[in-house]
Amino acid sequence: MDRPFFPAFIIKVIPNLLVFLPVTLLIMAGTVLLGSALGFILARARLRPTLIPRKLSEGYTMAMRCTPSIVLLFIVYYGLPELFQALFDVDINNWYKGIFVILTLTLLFAATMSEVMRSAYQAIDKGQREAAVSIGLSETQAFFRIVLPQAVVVALPNFGNALINLMKEGALAYTIGFIDMMGQGTLIISRNYGSYGLETYIALAIIYWGLTIIIEKNFQRIEKHLSRGKRSVAQ
Repeated sequence: MDRPFFPAFIIKVIPNLLVFLPVTLLIMAGTVLLGSALGFILARARLRPTLIPRKLSEGYTMAMRCTPSIVLLFIVYYGLPELFQALFDVDINNWYKGIFVILTLTLLFAATMSEVMRSAYQAIDKGQREAAVSIGLSETQAFFRIVLPQAVVVALPNFGNALINLMKEGALAYTIGFIDMMGQGTLIISRNYGSYGLETYIALAIIYWGLTIIIEKNFQRIEKHLSRGKRSVAQ
């Protein structure tokens, strides 16, 4: 006989899942840091007139956009140890699984961030940079004082969406045995011999919904703060 749905278990299991929230956030933080750095390099390559760097960046971005995140995770998790063994005769199978997760998500996040950064930069009128240089600022000063502050405002909505997608893609890490919130949920279900699966997944959905709302609200506040003088200047 099938076990009836037990809504009270949803509330009961949420604290057990939240114990691993710091692990999920740590993976996100590491990915954002490394992915943004790599994305900046890719964006610069896309904006350069030199053909080879531009084509390499375009090819990388296209390859990552066409590769499902779970497929790339398996390639990195199973393929990287084989590569290290073949090239350096080093066994990395015992490495912390979070390293493979961060590496995978970094590769994906960098492709997204390169497009976010490139489009934000191109959205700023080039005349502003040229005017800044004409009054004595260097190219570097013009970029950091004139272009970058405006580009950040333009990039914020897309960056927020990329962060939310990153959080959801990170939930796939349980497929290689990594224990974060999703991995903990899977363990809870297995410990109950498959029972309370629906309740556990609903609890996970509630947590992810909450995190998404928090990210969206905070990015809206940041965007509003950074754009506070934009309307008056335009008028």
